[in-house]
Amino acid sequence: MDNATYAALTRQTGLMSELQVVANNIANANTTGFKAEGVMFSEFVASLGPDTDSLSMAAARVKLTDRTQGTLTQTGGAFDLAIEGDGYFLIDTPEGQRLTRAGSFTPNENGELVTMDGNRVLDAGGAPVFVPTGAGPVGIAADGTISAGGTAVGQVGIVAPTNPEEMRRQTGTLFEAASGFGPALQGRVLQGFVEDSNVNPIAQVSRMIEVQRAYELGQSFLDTEDDRIRGVIQAVGR
Repeated sequence: MDNATYAALTRQTGLMSELQVVANNIANANTTGFKAEGVMFSEFVASLGPDTDSLSMAAARVKLTDRTQGTLTQTGGAFDLAIEGDGYFLIDTPEGQRLTRAGSFTPNENGELVTMDGNRVLDAGGAPVFVPTGAGPVGIAADGTISAGGTAVGQVGIVAPTNPEEMRRQTGTLFEAASGFGPALQGRVLQGFVEDSNVNPIAQVSRMIEVQRAYELGQSFLDTEDDRIRGVIQAVGR
C-alpha cells in the first residue's frame, strides 16, 4: 500500500468523524444552551529513510467548540436563567463540578435548584442553591442573587474557566474546565430567559453535504487505486 492510499484512508476516517460531529450539531439545533462543535484536521509526516518517500497521514482528533452566545429567548419562567456575556452556571454532577450555559432550572422536592437532569445548581463557593417555598415571589438579580419575598436567600454561581481552550465537553451542554475556573467578571444573569443553541442549521446542512461529497470522492479514488493494484498483480502473475 503506497502513501497515497494511506493518506486517503486517514482522510476518510477524519471525514467520517466530522460527519458525526455535524450530524450531532444538527440534532441539537433546538437544545437550550448547546454549543456547536467543529473538527480540526492535522497532518503527520514521517520519514521512512533516505531512499524512501516520506509517509503522510491526516487526523481529525481535535474538536473545537464554538463559544458564541446563542439567541436569548424570553420564557417568563421564574427559574429560567440566561447569561448575557461571559460565564457559565456551575453544576454538581456525579462526575464532579461541570459548567453549562443551559439555564432551564427548577426547585426539587428539597428546595434545591436543579437542572432538567436533576443535577444541583451551585453557588460560586460550590454549595447547593436553595429556594425556600412559600416565602413570596422569587427574583434573581443580574449577579445571580436570589431573593424570596424581598429577602436574599442565595446566589447562583456564575464562573468562567481559567483557560477556555482547555474546556472538554462531557455531554451535550456540560463542560469540564480542565484548568479550573473562577468568578465571571463580565456576565450578567437574566431571569425569565434561556439561551438558545448557537447552531446555524443551514450552515451545518451545507457542511454535511460538502463532507459527504468529499467522502464520496475519496472512496472513488480508493476504488480506482484498488483496481490499479489488482491489475498490476494480475499482469505480474501471468
